[in-house]
Amino acid sequence: MTSKTTPTIREITVISGKGGTGKTTLTAAFASLAYPNAVLADCDVDAADLHLILRPEILERKDFHGLNVAEIDKEKCVHCGKCAEACRFDAITDEIEIVREKCEGCGVCELVCPVDAISLVDRVDGELYVSNTRFGPMAHARLQAGGEASGKLVAEVRSRARLLAQEHGKKLIISDGPPGIGCPVISAISGTNLAVIVTEPTVSGISDMERVLEVA
Repeated sequence: MTSKTTPTIREITVISGKGGTGKTTLTAAFASLAYPNAVLADCDVDAADLHLILRPEILERKDFHGLNVAEIDKEKCVHCGKCAEACRFDAITDEIEIVREKCEGCGVCELVCPVDAISLVDRVDGELYVSNTRFGPMAHARLQAGGEASGKLVAEVRSRARLLAQEHGKKLIISDGPPGIGCPVISAISGTNLAVIVTEPTVSGISDMERVLEVA
């Protein structure tokens, strides 16, 4: 009796210490060379642009819930102002209105409210997509302006890309990573097999490359 084993899936992630180095162009070139043996992933969720080159046909879309946001029950609120005083992010106005773009979902306002008029609710911070391109299946996403938890969304893109690779029998994932050295980059390269760093021939470019190399 023979048993089928799941093929090992390897991942190449293209990153850069700063934006504008040609990272996405190189990722698209890798995708064309690897066709039809790879799944593609755009992990630059804050400023996704791999779709501009590959022109994907979107097959699936799913809301991404990042951090929670505070919501005030106007019928219960007594306008005591304790929530506004406690909010260190200035996300509650003097009129006791929530400024959603400033709210970090920390829950302090809910804690200090004497009449339980505040609760934390889900906030849609972006969308996750599964698409088809001329170079194969692709997982990508879009984070809304001011959206939070970009690292979490990157992790979801990578997870979906791995599922696509398993579904289509692909052994390689090629990911367009975010620029810089922040949380999205760490999320994009954690556990990847190979990180390709793209830089430019300038003093600042080399400095940025060395910083992201230390992160990797």
